Amino acid sequence: MATILNIETSGKTCSVALTREGVLEFDLENSDGMKHAELLAPFVERAMEEVKRKEWKLDAVAVSIGPGSYTGLRIGLSLAKGLAFSLGVPLIGVSTLKILAVKAMFRNFNFTGEEILVPMIDARRMEVFTGAYDFSLKALEGPAPMILDKNSYGTLLVDREVWFMGDGAVKAKDVIKSPNAHWMDGLNPMAKDMLALSEKAFREGDFLDIAYSVPEYLKEYQTTTPKCKI
Repeated sequence: MATILNIETSGKTCSVALTREGVLEFDLENSDGMKHAELLAPFVERAMEEVKRKEWKLDAVAVSIGPGSYTGLRIGLSLAKGLAFSLGVPLIGVSTLKILAVKAMFRNFNFTGEEILVPMIDARRMEVFTGAYDFSLKALEGPAPMILDKNSYGTLLVDREVWFMGDGAVKAKDVIKSPNAHWMDGLNPMAKDMLALSEKAFREGDFLDIAYSVPEYLKEYQTTTPKCKI
């Protein structure tokens, strides 16, 4: 087990969590809009003060690497890289989709383990970033961007219960109609939900290259041309 600082900035919530030996020791979060650039550094500073106060040694920095908000991911990864480099500790990248899947596993204790977990992160219009996972977190489909329609995940829904979660799943409710489709509302990725994934990565030595790692956007950033040119 290890002492790990977890950073999650892929969505509307900015959050930081300090975990030690598989236990959540300290966390901060703010969901008042995209204030990551303003809040993340002070959150990290307070977490590091806790490490110092308890005379611990930080063993790694973990950060959600996407998919999600392009700006949020860049802010989170940039700070995580700088902190890991300055402290000389490994950098761990955690899939935002897997964060949601693991959170869902711990939310419903009636799961048999045969269900399929489909996290969805909202993108433009009817598009989501998504993937389908079994309970070992093996990807059955994706991760990839998807434009939702009535046939989305139709093959998986034939004979398996499929649970959808995340802010993108709200849009899917209107188009995916199947008795095997189930919905888990109110799930957003948080730093404290990264605990199991970041611990596993640390044990297995699954680290990012601090110099060259980039967020997993899943698609290229799209810019728009302003209508009014000055």
